[in-house]
Amino acid sequence: MTTPPSTARIPIPREIWILVGAAFVIAIGFGIVSPVLPAYARSFDVGVTAASVIVSAFAFFRLVFAPAGGALVERLGERPVYLSGLIIVALSSLASAFAQSYWQLLAFRGLGGIGSTMFTISAMALLVRLAPPSGRGRVSSAYGSAFLIGGMAGPLLGGLVAQWGMRAPFILYAVLLLVAAAVVAVGLGGARLRPAPDAANRPVMTLAEAWEHRAYRAVLVSAVANGWSNFGVRNALLPLLAAAVLDEPWVAGVVLAVGAVGTAATLQFSGRLSDRVGRRPPILVGLVVLGISMGAMGVVTSDRVPDSASLGLLLALSLVSGVGAGLVNPSQQATVADIIGHERSGGRVLSTFQMAQDVGAIVGPILVGVVADTLGFGAAFATTGVVCLLATLPWLRAPEPLTLHRDG
Repeated sequence: MTTPPSTARIPIPREIWILVGAAFVIAIGFGIVSPVLPAYARSFDVGVTAASVIVSAFAFFRLVFAPAGGALVERLGERPVYLSGLIIVALSSLASAFAQSYWQLLAFRGLGGIGSTMFTISAMALLVRLAPPSGRGRVSSAYGSAFLIGGMAGPLLGGLVAQWGMRAPFILYAVLLLVAAAVVAVGLGGARLRPAPDAANRPVMTLAEAWEHRAYRAVLVSAVANGWSNFGVRNALLPLLAAAVLDEPWVAGVVLAVGAVGTAATLQFSGRLSDRVGRRPPILVGLVVLGISMGAMGVVTSDRVPDSASLGLLLALSLVSGVGAGLVNPSQQATVADIIGHERSGGRVLSTFQMAQDVGAIVGPILVGVVADTLGFGAAFATTGVVCLLATLPWLRAPEPLTLHRDG
């Protein structure tokens, strides 16, 4: 029950706490704009599909700019790229607040995706370099918790700020990012990154080698479904569904925040569960829970559901879908780590996994937006549920990834 002394005595470096604080501010800002972004896009007289494209544009530019972002970090260093990325997203958010047309908003959001890639890649590089070897778990936990807590608080704050107008959240996001950039600029001003303690290069696992593992192919499929539902449809279509249930500015924020609460509560035990029973059970259960809850969300607009019960049902389904996401995410990441192992490096294996989630986040809102425009919310969310359930099929035939880890 006690922490080993060797771990307890090693403090987390001050620079990392600065990055953790910046992550919290960034997550709050992203959460502030997420409830109002689809409705803001529709205020330019466009349909659900076009509004969904606004959400996908951010993820699309993150995806295509990732290789260039990595090259910039290698060429210029982590700190300059991190600060530049924050400033670019801040300017993008400020410009979005004063967009005069749908196409301007689309361009500004795409620019924000580029900046987001820059600070995300450089932040990960800084954490790897600055974290003490025996404290990397605590560092990852602190950094991930900052994003999670900020992501929970952001939608609630965004729903409140939106009462001053749909442009107000974008202005506040820009201000928060500039404050974070100033703190990081001062706090990391003298930091010089240390070389890795082990200078010897580890053998690299190629993408072809990883592809030979059925578990890796399965995790790529579930990553697409996870990105489709949790990062795409949740942010693009769920706020519009909430507005259709009750057209009040705070509703979308509350619905998103309730989902985040479900994820946060599940994450308190899902990681330990994954280490105890294996990766497959949480992923399979999580995908089923996610598929059923997301698939059922569209019924809240049905005539068969009384208006008085619609909002309560939507909140309950959002909470359950958050539980599903909390089961899936840690085990997916652990699966990729199990496949690579401790003795090898696998940058392309990891990046391909991340790109699979980004592809889902890009394609999902667009396709589901088309379905919503033509067939309604019920069919749109049912489609998302089917995608999640289909993602269980490769996992039914995949071996347990945890045994790879144990076998070394």
